Amino acid sequence: EAEEDCHSDLVRTDDNERSNEANLQAELQMFRAQWMFELAPGMSSSGLEPLPCRASSRGPGVKSADARGKQEIAKEEKAKELFLKAVEEEQNGALYEAIKFYRLAMQLVPDIEFKITYTRSPDGDGVGKRCVEDNKEDDKMADLLSDFQQQLTLQESSVKLCQPEVDVSQTHISVLPMEVLMYIFRWVVSSDLDLRSLEQLSLVCRGFYICARDPEIWHQVCLKIWGRSCNKLVPYASWRDMFLERPRTRFDGVYISKTKYIRQGEQSLDGFYRAWHQVEYYRYLRFFPDGQVMMLTTPEDPQSIVPRLRTKNTRTDAILLGHYRLSQETDNQTKVFAVIMKKKEEKPIDYHKYRYFRRVPAQETDHSFHVGLQLCSSGRQRFNKLVWIHHSCHITYKSTGETAVTTFDIDKMYTPLFFARVKSFTAFSEKPL
Repeated sequence: EAEEDCHSDLVRTDDNERSNEANLQAELQMFRAQWMFELAPGMSSSGLEPLPCRASSRGPGVKSADARGKQEIAKEEKAKELFLKAVEEEQNGALYEAIKFYRLAMQLVPDIEFKITYTRSPDGDGVGKRCVEDNKEDDKMADLLSDFQQQLTLQESSVKLCQPEVDVSQTHISVLPMEVLMYIFRWVVSSDLDLRSLEQLSLVCRGFYICARDPEIWHQVCLKIWGRSCNKLVPYASWRDMFLERPRTRFDGVYISKTKYIRQGEQSLDGFYRAWHQVEYYRYLRFFPDGQVMMLTTPEDPQSIVPRLRTKNTRTDAILLGHYRLSQETDNQTKVFAVIMKKKEEKPIDYHKYRYFRRVPAQETDHSFHVGLQLCSSGRQRFNKLVWIHHSCHITYKSTGETAVTTFDIDKMYTPLFFARVKSFTAFSEKPL
């Protein structure tokens, strides 16, 4: 009997524990439901019944759908609060706490990061205000030059353009005077007007950015390209804007065109067939900042010809040298006019050849070619296309001074020239700007 009483007591204890656990689970579920209802707008403080509204006559199905929608809205609002809290913790350096809040927010709404507008802070902690202020600062950063100059002025009384990132035993470039730094920058630009390297140098630090925007450098560049016609800055905001916007020829590469045509060959000896030949040749045009230009027509491909066009002192025989100028017509189109001729080579006179007979002097002539091209832009690149508008040959007889002009028809054989940048042309600086 004692054993049966003990067994019955154990059974009652287990039943009591199970009933208590079930009650705890029920209370927990009720608490969760009440919390969700309290978060939803339009609910009473008790969380059991909604506040009276005009749509009380709707059926129970519509009410349950509205309740689910309100619960989703409440869940999203809570996720936004957690996500903004995580952003604040991350900005303060508390990465562990930030990760914890990020996880909680994404458990509620997985794509919450795409629904944040960063325009307000739910807890009034200033996170949203800081985001709005950052947007205002982005607008102010449009003029980086004035902003960097102001920062360097406010840092210390003795202004230095740059500071060493780590302690070094050698002399740092920041120790150099401003005049020496600007002279180095002029060597970077060089007489070849390598403005691409100057822009890359401006990415080093704020001080180099200020040096690379020096108006005197850009003014000299514009004078070298357009001469006296660029004395007035209007309508451009700066000399750099003039260089970027005003049409000009490019110096860091070559303008190339490829022409193809088919010509009929000679008839065979038996007269049964006649051969056809496909002819291909290239035209190369290289401009220099000092107003000189080189032109070459050859069947050789660019891979073998372009390295020879790096300097004006090339030994290629068929090359033509001359001068060019830019002209902006009334129709707002920029044109390039060039006069080129073959390099003059003095041939030694062979006196033994005319030793036993009377020499008949040959009539000396000078050949020059007049070229007219229209400067255009195609695709994303600017000023990278030259279209033929004129080509003529002028033969001048030295004895009489007469000139014979032969004008060529601009047809499909004159294909446009497209610019190709050549890195080796600006790899070395021969003299500063």
